[in-house]
Amino acid sequence: MPDFQNPEAFLFLLLIPLLFFLRSLGLFSRISFTAVLSDWGGKSFEWHGKLSSFASMLSRILAVIGYTAAVAALAGPVAYKQERVYTSRGTDIMFVIDISPSMAAADIDGQRRIDAARQAVRALVDSNSGVLFGIAAMAGEAAVIVPPTADRKAFLSRLDSIVIGSLGDGTAIGTGLSTAVYHLASSSAPKKCIVLVTDGENNAGSIHPETAAELAAGSNITIYTLGVGTRGTVPVEYTDPKTGKIYSGYLNSGFDSASLRHLSASAGGRYFEVQSVNDLSLALSVISRNESVVQNYYSRTTVEEYYDRLILLAAVLFAVSWLIRRLYLQEFV
Repeated sequence: MPDFQNPEAFLFLLLIPLLFFLRSLGLFSRISFTAVLSDWGGKSFEWHGKLSSFASMLSRILAVIGYTAAVAALAGPVAYKQERVYTSRGTDIMFVIDISPSMAAADIDGQRRIDAARQAVRALVDSNSGVLFGIAAMAGEAAVIVPPTADRKAFLSRLDSIVIGSLGDGTAIGTGLSTAVYHLASSSAPKKCIVLVTDGENNAGSIHPETAAELAAGSNITIYTLGVGTRGTVPVEYTDPKTGKIYSGYLNSGFDSASLRHLSASAGGRYFEVQSVNDLSLALSVISRNESVVQNYYSRTTVEEYYDRLILLAAVLFAVSWLIRRLYLQEFV
């Protein structure tokens, strides 16, 4: 909520109409002298009336806005924000996101599968303030992008940094799940779950998905699987991050939903088939409800001041106004 700590400072704005009124009476006007030239043999004078008038008007407008910004800064502008400070642990959610080349297929409402996944994950993170989120990426290999964290800015930044093809080709589901289990097993969170986002079946890695599911179940970690993509021929295009080469063509899309369904069930979760952005959002909404826990928290009010920003704005506007008059209009007083 915006507010001003010294609102009486806005009385200084009355000086603006007062100045224009006094100038209309002939006060505070520039001193002018009449110059009479005779027998002038040099180049004739040129007056760029319209452009000079516009520059003069612009300079005055910038000066008035700058003065207004300075007055607003003196008024002490602040913004009050309410935030929750949690005193008990919430759920830990680890996303295992497939970044194999097939995730570049553009068949989720015209979006690439990876971009639709990013969009839905971002919406889920924004609406769950007490949850710790992490990301593990997988393709031919698997790697943790960010461990479970409450730092939303860092999480979203790392989410956006995921690049298709950076972990090779293939889909190592078992390795990706095991990597996520390793980072959740020792957590003291009351609920822990893995959200697997993939469009394929396990065809790489040295760990079988069923083995990873057993490890998850043994650590009280639930696995939810999102099978992303339509079936049939779909367009795909991506840039290989290692060579810079662009690959474009069509993909014969299809995956074994039965194995993914069994994988989730063996770790107490569910399988969701996702063919649209709405399906994706609905699936993550169900997961959020299933994994929610009651947390204790208190509200804290934070204050953000805008004095420095307005003073800087005023200084810039005054400087530009002065430069217009000094350099273009060549006014010295």
